[in-house]
Amino acid sequence: MKQQLKDFGINLEKIPIKCDNTSAINLSKNPVLHSRTKHIEIRHHFLRDHVQKGDCVLEFVETSKQLADIFTKPLPRDTFYTLRRELGILDEKYLA
Repeated sequence: MKQQLKDFGINLEKIPIKCDNTSAINLSKNPVLHSRTKHIEIRHHFLRDHVQKGDCVLEFVETSKQLADIFTKPLPRDTFYTLRRELGILDEKYLA
């Protein structure tokens, strides 16, 4: 991800990743594996390892302001328009 951003002229020390799950954020900050987290798949530990290396940082975002939702689930019209505006995407009728 860092290399792709560099290709676009964006240099970031730590890639910000917006997350609406405080438990996931806390797990990424805790280097000790508890017995309660043994069920988590290895692919999820990948992210925690990169947070600890300093490659990325998990930032809390309210569920209602989670921009990724526009790509992953059906949304009410008002929520869709709000998230679309946050992404900087314009409606076709305004482009003419």
